[in-house]
Amino acid sequence: MQKDTQQESQPEQTLTDDSTVMQPSLFGAPAIIREPSGALETPFPPLVRTHPLTEQSSLAACVIPYQQELLLRGKSNYTVTCFLSDLKMFSDYMDRDTPVGRITKEHLTDWLMKLKFGTRGQTPAPKTMSRRVTFLKNFFSWLAHEGVICEDPSASLVLERPLPPLPELLFADEVQRLLEAAAEDARCHCLIYLILHTGLKKEEVMGLKVQHIDLSEPQVPTITIHFSASTGKQHRERKLALPAQFTDIFKEYQRKYRITHEVFPCTDRNLNYILARAVKAANIKKRVTLQLLRDIFAVEQLRSGLPPESLREKLGLSDEAWLESREKYRRLAFPK
Repeated sequence: MQKDTQQESQPEQTLTDDSTVMQPSLFGAPAIIREPSGALETPFPPLVRTHPLTEQSSLAACVIPYQQELLLRGKSNYTVTCFLSDLKMFSDYMDRDTPVGRITKEHLTDWLMKLKFGTRGQTPAPKTMSRRVTFLKNFFSWLAHEGVICEDPSASLVLERPLPPLPELLFADEVQRLLEAAAEDARCHCLIYLILHTGLKKEEVMGLKVQHIDLSEPQVPTITIHFSASTGKQHRERKLALPAQFTDIFKEYQRKYRITHEVFPCTDRNLNYILARAVKAANIKKRVTLQLLRDIFAVEQLRSGLPPESLREKLGLSDEAWLESREKYRRLAFPK
């Protein structure tokens, strides 16, 4: 059995004199990609010119179109690499020349069972098995949606996601102590208050600009989260409201630190240090991270009666990412 790997290196592209990109295929022969003029300014990698797929197309013929689909949908480099690696493993099992229209649910189940029980006692981690089921459902639902196959053989596969350990949330009094300790420094206060009341991810905090914060109505300050088109994010923009107190907190931070462009002009590591100092000053012994502050926000929103779908939109999560996060927040908000 092929060694279980979480991530493989991406194949390198080779440029020729006529600006043709030779993209090596996972299955051998390279695909030729013609870069359009102004390629450096386009939000996505250049489109690959391939023959239209049909139910008689082989698994090998699907590699480049599937890679392009993943990139256009804004999947991370890690996800693209893992899914293509899974496709290669499945193709090795089926034979790469197998027409996609002949693949049945039984083929998928047999492959998964072979992987699950492995050889010589070497079995993949539950999380890896879960990802491979996700790959199958993603790949074959794409083929079905595009009309390449009539029926999706993965439709009835059950996705068994391993439940990760739940974080230890802060109690209400600990949150209050943290905010009081943070208030000693305007930057720290702004950072912690912002995440506790918006649930922003670290990357969103780092990308926040002064012009994204609207204080024109001091009693209802809002922030707008932007993503460039090149990220391919499902939610490229969303607006979040904060309590009126944030207006004074941000103005104080802006005045003391002379903030004019980036809200937090530092590295993400610096943000961790800023938070760690406040946690120590508040004498909190639990592990507190920026992600935990986001979790606290999500749990409080559910407990206040916010519908799960509305929470997903506030958190800016894709449907796929929400599958795992929803169960996590449900268990935290309403433990049995």
